Amino acid sequence: MAIMKAFSNLSKRPFRRQDESRSMQETTPMSESVQRDCRPRLTMVIPCHNEEQVLNEAATRLCGVLDELAQEKLIAEAAVFFVDDGSTDDTWGLIEQLAANDSRFHGLKLSRNFGQQSAILAGLLTVPGDILISIDADLQDDVAAIKEMVLANAGGADVVYGIRRNRKTDSFFKRTTAEGFYSLLQAMGVQLIFNHADYRLLSRRVVEELRKCKESNLLLRGLIPQLGFPSALVYYDRHSRFAGDSKYPVSKMVALAVNGITSFTEIPLKFITILGMVISLFSFGLAAWALIAKILHAASVPGWASIVIPLYMLGGVQLLSLGVIGQYLAKIYSEAKGRPRFIVEKNL
Repeated sequence: MAIMKAFSNLSKRPFRRQDESRSMQETTPMSESVQRDCRPRLTMVIPCHNEEQVLNEAATRLCGVLDELAQEKLIAEAAVFFVDDGSTDDTWGLIEQLAANDSRFHGLKLSRNFGQQSAILAGLLTVPGDILISIDADLQDDVAAIKEMVLANAGGADVVYGIRRNRKTDSFFKRTTAEGFYSLLQAMGVQLIFNHADYRLLSRRVVEELRKCKESNLLLRGLIPQLGFPSALVYYDRHSRFAGDSKYPVSKMVALAVNGITSFTEIPLKFITILGMVISLFSFGLAAWALIAKILHAASVPGWASIVIPLYMLGGVQLLSLGVIGQYLAKIYSEAKGRPRFIVEKNL
């Protein structure tokens, strides 16, 4: 009995150690696998319109940043999607060459020029990835800020806004009009991040919520803040354009400002109501003045004040009011048609 008991105890010990060893061997790879799977897949979305002069340089700089992120194990994998927004030069041909030479590069070709906002949206709603970063192809936005954005996302931010520290590289006119654009929209009640354009990081769940927004009159820098979610700010220095001409002249900035105001606030309509009330009170006051002048026989040109002043004032106000109302009616008309915001012709 004693021999059998000793043999039994001896036979149990190796199995216990073997189980513990197997458990340790199985636990370590599993934890490494979980850690590896937690790293996000990064996708860059880059709208392009006649950017053949800067495309190769943009690809080179992005490769350097993506290689650094991969070496530091901040991301699991990376992809770059160039969105050709109806370019008339060789932009798409260059995108095809980049995609053929490097598997990380891809392309979306839109069927025509839909505009920068629609091109960015096309990329965000089409490409894969756990985190998506949109950036212009002109290399004015500092690509080094991408690492800070990824780290901010790892810290819990679903939206990371790229903010320009200053506008030293802009001309006085460009700087004044751009800052006036942000100030005007903020004064009108539009939720904007000052000096933030379209350089931002979005998590997958933010993109899926953005997919539910169906409006065709887009201003993403005003729409994204309305989605909520934890956010962070990353500041960077804006550079001069690497090559080519700016795709945002004054006319487009004015159109963007009008679109932002009429898409996100009813303040102009309320202003018309208040203006109508003020003019009505002024007209009643003018009528009272004319009546008192008539009673007191004050020296004045008969009928001049009571006809000319209200005529010009009311005519101008009515035309202005009809123009503002027309802008809102045009928005309703555009949204009611329900036409696609973008059409993808090719996908590499």
